[in-house]
Amino acid sequence: MSRRRVGLADRVKALTAAVEESSGRLDEELLARSRALLARVGQRQRISGDATVVALAGATGSGKSSLFNALAGAELAVPGVRRPTTSEAMAVTFGEDSAEELLDWLSVRQRHALGQRGGAGLDDLVLLDLPDHDSTERAHRAEVDRLVELVDALVWVVDPQKYADAALHRDYLVPLARQAEQMIIVLNQVDRLEDRERKAMVDDLRRLLAREGLSGVEVFAVSATTGEGVDRLRERLARRVAEKRLVASRLSADVAEAARELLEQGGAAPAPKLGRGPVRELERQLAAAAGVPAVTEAVAGAWRHRGALATGWPALAWLGRFRPDPLKRLRLGLGVGRRRSKEIAPAEVSRSSLPATAGVERARVDSAIRALVGEATEGLARPWRDSVRAAARRSEDRLADDLDRAVATTDLGVDRVPVWWRILRVLQWLLVAAVLAGLGWLGIGFVLLYLQLPPLPPVTWWGFPAPTVLAVGGVLAGLVLAGLSRIGVEVGARRRRAAAGQALRRSVGAVARTDIVDPVNAELERYAIARDAAAQAAS
Repeated sequence: MSRRRVGLADRVKALTAAVEESSGRLDEELLARSRALLARVGQRQRISGDATVVALAGATGSGKSSLFNALAGAELAVPGVRRPTTSEAMAVTFGEDSAEELLDWLSVRQRHALGQRGGAGLDDLVLLDLPDHDSTERAHRAEVDRLVELVDALVWVVDPQKYADAALHRDYLVPLARQAEQMIIVLNQVDRLEDRERKAMVDDLRRLLAREGLSGVEVFAVSATTGEGVDRLRERLARRVAEKRLVASRLSADVAEAARELLEQGGAAPAPKLGRGPVRELERQLAAAAGVPAVTEAVAGAWRHRGALATGWPALAWLGRFRPDPLKRLRLGLGVGRRRSKEIAPAEVSRSSLPATAGVERARVDSAIRALVGEATEGLARPWRDSVRAAARRSEDRLADDLDRAVATTDLGVDRVPVWWRILRVLQWLLVAAVLAGLGWLGIGFVLLYLQLPPLPPVTWWGFPAPTVLAVGGVLAGLVLAGLSRIGVEVGARRRRAAAGQALRRSVGAVARTDIVDPVNAELERYAIARDAAAQAAS
């Protein structure tokens, strides 16, 4: 199945998108040329009307001015040595419609309007006679170069002596090979050749053009002097003008060529997909650099510390208050987690007291970023590789602060006190009360004995004095309860460490996405849009 031909409007839209997405990535001079082309296409479409501009171009002595007159059917251009020295082109228009605005846009001041008087069948044709492209006057060549970029079709007039001229082929024909559809080669002055020489020369010219990628260019043998072949050339021009395709074809060819230049510099490889492996490795190294292992250990230590205070024997727990809380020593777990449902401004979060990232950890993070960029840029042209690399490093200066803030604002789950801690705390204080009651009971007995007063009536439990059971039993029960609770606290500490590790890794992963992965993916998406748009415009 043949590929659908892309219309001019679609090409222009695609090239516009490619230029916009490539801005700041590809060479600015190349992008400026594409923007200028798009502006020129817009202007040409606006003022085109039904006119088609065809230019006769050739070297000195090729007889293009004579051919210009022959096609026009009037002596308009002064041929040969009698032609005045000028750097300006000459135009002749056919048909009733005015081409003044178009000629103003082309900056062609020498004009002739033949209306219906000449050039049968050439209605809506604007025919230009360009200066000699090999003139010693620089202004002549500059005028030729300018108009070659603007006209809709080119008729290159060559003569038997210069049809293989290297300058013509090198400077004009070969660079315009992709626009062969908009070109015609005319071998003029064939009246000077024998039939055998004429055929051999035309065949040689066609072989030369085919070798240069111009096999699709039509070749006409004419004599502007005798009129041989002129009618056939006129008919071919009339047919092309009547088809109304030359304008769009030339503009499409120019847009396609500009798109190919973008593809040549920006690359045409498919956009790489960023795999999960390098992202996971990056997150792992960022977590290490952010001190996640130290924080998770501090979470476990803080849980043990707080659990011992809540469930331990109160007298010993009171002494434990003099030991520092591992999380508070890092300035973490200070209640930030209770505000996670609200947006926390960076200014509201104090920096943690985590140790600064060591050189080894920074090097590992840098290596992980390089590995991620390496996968993301595989197959890309250098300009886009550089832009992806720059995107990955765009937030490098604030990365450490973002990681610190992410750790500081992560809910570590240590502020929620388990219910069983509260229950054990009540039980411990009940046991303390029992110990105090037993000691008080024993104290009253000693006081009564000291004062030689009648003693309190004896009370025994399980064969032991009740005050002793209360005092000693309360202490022993409290210590046993504290020992058993340490098992539960340790289990909780391990769970809290695992949960905090997951929460911290999610927070670090969010920083990795925001600061590195998302900018890289955005750049890859931009490349994909630019590449696909340029490919569409060039197709």
